[in-house]
Amino acid sequence: MIRLDNISKQNGRRLIFIEASASLQKGEKVGLVGPNGAGKTTLFRMMTRQEEPDEGQVLTERGVSIGYFSQDVGEMAGRSATAEVMQGAGAVAEVGAELATLEAAMADPDQAHRLDAILERFGEVQARFDELGGYALEGRAREVLDGLGFSQDMMDGDVGKLSGGWKMRVALARILLMRPDVMLLDEPSNHLDLESLIWLEHFLAGFDGALLMTSHDREFMNRVINKVIEIDGGSLTSFSGDYEFYAQQRALNEKQQQAQFERQQAMLAKEISFIERFKARASHAAQVQSRVKKLEKIDRVEPPKRRQSLAFDFPPAPRSGDDVAHLRGVHKRYGNRVIYDGLDLLVRRRERCCVLGVNGAGKSTLLKLVAGSTTPDAGTVKIGGSVKMGYFAQHAMDLLDGERTVFETLEDAFPRAGQGALRALAGGFGFSGDEIEKTCRVLSGGEKARLVMALMLFDPPNFLVLDEPTNHLDIATKEMLITALAQYEGTMLFVSHDRHFLAALSNRVLELTPEGVHQYGGGYREYVARTGHEAPGLHA
Repeated sequence: MIRLDNISKQNGRRLIFIEASASLQKGEKVGLVGPNGAGKTTLFRMMTRQEEPDEGQVLTERGVSIGYFSQDVGEMAGRSATAEVMQGAGAVAEVGAELATLEAAMADPDQAHRLDAILERFGEVQARFDELGGYALEGRAREVLDGLGFSQDMMDGDVGKLSGGWKMRVALARILLMRPDVMLLDEPSNHLDLESLIWLEHFLAGFDGALLMTSHDREFMNRVINKVIEIDGGSLTSFSGDYEFYAQQRALNEKQQQAQFERQQAMLAKEISFIERFKARASHAAQVQSRVKKLEKIDRVEPPKRRQSLAFDFPPAPRSGDDVAHLRGVHKRYGNRVIYDGLDLLVRRRERCCVLGVNGAGKSTLLKLVAGSTTPDAGTVKIGGSVKMGYFAQHAMDLLDGERTVFETLEDAFPRAGQGALRALAGGFGFSGDEIEKTCRVLSGGEKARLVMALMLFDPPNFLVLDEPTNHLDIATKEMLITALAQYEGTMLFVSHDRHFLAALSNRVLELTPEGVHQYGGGYREYVARTGHEAPGLHA
């Protein structure tokens, strides 16, 4: 349906693609992967003709419709969320708009002399609208918005009053309702909670067109895609299979390439040694000449490209008391909305409690109560003896001083630490070389999240309270964080919509329900096995 034929693309001095080729066929669900800055967004923009390649061509089959969801959603205001979604539904939206114009014309006395022509056109347009499923459009739009977590009030309210994250969901719903022949989705899993993410998985599984998407959610990729296209060093490489298969295959390819490189280096060293040893001897001149020619003709094997891998080791945290946080008879409401009505909860040392609950169940509120950033209306929240807390809030990244550099931010927080220790800390969280001189204002969401974590983990707390710590993090950084937290010996209380993160780190599940907290020992995997569903809002 779309073919990239020997494309080359340069941004300034940076080569993004060099004679790269790939294709997207009907029924293929493709994950686009590659390091940050490799050119994923540029590829989407070329496929939608927002940019052209410098060389080569992007070929799209005639008549193929393309829906592109990007993180830049544009302005939205003055319509309901439902109307905004229907507006983007492609041909059916245009036909619906003409139908509304004709309805207004039929009721306009000034156009009475044209009534026969208007009625005739109205009949044609109405038949086309019906054929395109226009009368079912509003119901479908509401179904998609419901799947993405919207309440009826949010569907009917002014879209302009929604937060950025909810506007993203409206933009995504527009593409899903459109059901184009080709969907290009740039990070559709951002800003979604677990229920919406799982709903989207099922929706995309039933989509029969072609799909190309990026996502930082490994589990989501595994459930949706059947092919991977990797951007690396200007080329495009295709792998059949899901993300897990791609990761294994890539590691195997690298291992084989390294072995091939080492074998060739050993052979070259042997040949060069022979040439050096005998080049002055006339008796060996023919052999030396022959070997020199042989070396000139050999195709050199390149060593595998080493991706920068992040690694952070926790210094051991001081031991806390056995009771880390104790909530007794906690009541909390916002306006008329009751969040907790007599909540009791005890978090013990070395427990890793993940908090699950539908939207509005009070997950973030629980973490805020424990962290002391909000207080209960009644009841008590008591933090145990020798507890040193680190709290990662969803808004923590907004508190960074935009004018300070990464290094200055770390220095301000830890004035007694040596430069070497702070540079090592920055490097462990992906800020190497000149990157530590970047001001916080220019950092991406993922870079800000990494900096906040570096600030929180340098002098390690023994109780981590983490509210969606994996938002904005790419797959490699999430893996680094999981590896580091798996070695962590303190206590954790956390909320995350990333199932890989939940399964790897939890040993206790707290499910918030209107009846109180349902507790499950054994972590997220055991929770799924026992309840038969992956999130509280879903039932088997």
